[in-house]
Amino acid sequence: MKKYDVIVIGSGAGASIVEHAVEKKLKVAFVDKGPAGGTCLNVGCIPSKMLTAVADRIIEIRESEKFGVKAEIKKINFEKIIKDMRNSFEPIHEEILKTLRNAKNFDFYEGVGEFTEDYILKIGNEKIHGKKIFIASGARPLIPKIKGINKIDYLTNETILELKKIPKSMVIIGGSYIATEYAHFFSAIGTKVIILQRNKKLVPEEEPEVSELLKEEFEKRMKIYLGIEVIEVRKSGDSYVVIGKEKNKKNIIINTEEILVAAGRESNADLLKVENSGIDVDEKDYIKVNEFFETSKKNIWAFGDAIGKAMFTHASRYEAEIAWNNAMHEEKTGFDFDKVPHAVFTYPAIASVGLKEEDAKKKYNIVVGKADYKDIAKGEALRENGFAKAIINREDGRVLGFHIIGSFAPTLIQEVVNIIENNENINFIMRSMHIHPALSELIQAAFGNLDLPKN
Repeated sequence: MKKYDVIVIGSGAGASIVEHAVEKKLKVAFVDKGPAGGTCLNVGCIPSKMLTAVADRIIEIRESEKFGVKAEIKKINFEKIIKDMRNSFEPIHEEILKTLRNAKNFDFYEGVGEFTEDYILKIGNEKIHGKKIFIASGARPLIPKIKGINKIDYLTNETILELKKIPKSMVIIGGSYIATEYAHFFSAIGTKVIILQRNKKLVPEEEPEVSELLKEEFEKRMKIYLGIEVIEVRKSGDSYVVIGKEKNKKNIIINTEEILVAAGRESNADLLKVENSGIDVDEKDYIKVNEFFETSKKNIWAFGDAIGKAMFTHASRYEAEIAWNNAMHEEKTGFDFDKVPHAVFTYPAIASVGLKEEDAKKKYNIVVGKADYKDIAKGEALRENGFAKAIINREDGRVLGFHIIGSFAPTLIQEVVNIIENNENINFIMRSMHIHPALSELIQAAFGNLDLPKN
């Protein structure tokens, strides 16, 4: 049995740990079940954003009449769209895999690793031991227990990328980030999309007003059912039948060409059999960690989607750095998940950081400010129907939460992310010069609408 200073599981966020360990000339084992490069590169952020970027352009053209411009789309080249999407990540994936297989300064184990006992992993017929182990094993699509689901060829965020033609119709089971981004893309290219969401809100992780506006905009081009439970799916000729149950109402029966299951994610910790090394998991099988990313087992750290907290690539990379530093130094650094920003690449786009209003009220004396895009000159010029919402601690002016829905939301939020990360209050932005007319004035406008005492 080979013994290592460091074992890293997962080639997404785990890759940076390998780099750090190799730089320190430690003996390293890198274990990965694939795809090399992780979820974001291969079946997540990168390919999906190649598709939503296309959808954005289509909707802009369709809505151009609000500017007095009449335009039409003559053809959508699905083959080119998919080819461009695949070209965005496949060469990188192949290069990563080639590098891993030919690595000289660490050992690469290609396959699913299973803990057999404390600090010991089995990959195929080999067993390895690690003094320090870092788990970045990620997550996979959650498949709900629906009658007939295992008898049909449903799609997930992974298999949907293999489609060869535009589906005439698609039922999407779920209504959060993955579901709404693919609903945006497929409805834009001409697919009849129906969302069946168990929750009573679309993107329920967002502020109620954000969820409501997205629903309002989406309903212009697709059908949305909220508070509905999908109870059965079955094959019917060349299509599928989906049956949904709504409380105190008749069942909804829908015929569709494709079904996308986007009902959430589940941890890969069960594949690792982490319990064999004394690693605790929560009720959803996500690995339990403290603020320093330490698991219940000494010298084993976990981060990224494996812990089920902030399941975003930028958060995973940040967590990896903190976990490594905590493993190498006595002085430990914690992590505040309230500071993790995120975006949803729908149309309109969404971006958020910090607490929602209801959560903030439980801890602080808050004040809320809101500004519509149309309140600023550039927003009016864009005929933009979105808004920004600021949630502030009344006592010291600190930003507790900020939420945007509208054009360039993922870019606009960064200014707020920076002041939160650096523990500045709103004065830092209010005293800064902002270009006029530009969308960045939206941030100042939201802060300007706060009912705060004057200094």
